[in-house]
Amino acid sequence: MHIIHDPGLAACDPIDFEQFLCVDIRVGRIVEAKPFPEARKPAYKLVIDFGPGIGSKRSSVQITENYRLEELLNRQVAAVVNFPPRQIGKFMSEVLTLGFPDASGHIVLFQPDVEVPLGSRLA
Repeated sequence: MHIIHDPGLAACDPIDFEQFLCVDIRVGRIVEAKPFPEARKPAYKLVIDFGPGIGSKRSSVQITENYRLEELLNRQVAAVVNFPPRQIGKFMSEVLTLGFPDASGHIVLFQPDVEVPLGSRLA
C-alpha cells in the first residue's frame, strides 16, 4: 500500500475519464488475515475474495495501528485489482488494498457503508 500522509498536498494533474476507467477498483471480502513479521514496516498479509469473476487475491497492508487481525475477517474492502503483482519480501501482493491516513498518518481501510456484491466495481 503506497501511503501519502500529507492532506495539504495539492491535487494531482488532471486526467481524462478514460484514464480513470482504466483503474479497476473492486470490492472484496477479507477471508484470511495473518501477521507479516518479515515486512520492513509492520504489516499484515490478507487474502481477499472478489467473487467468481476475479477470485481470491493476496495483499500486504500496513494497517497494524488501526486494526487487529481478528477484526479484519469478513470485512469488505476496496482494492485496485489490475495493477501488476508486487513482490514484498517473500510475499507476492496481487492487489492494492485502499485506505486513507488518519490524523496520525495510520491507514484506515476504504470500504462500502453497506454490504455490496463481491467483485462490484467502483462506479
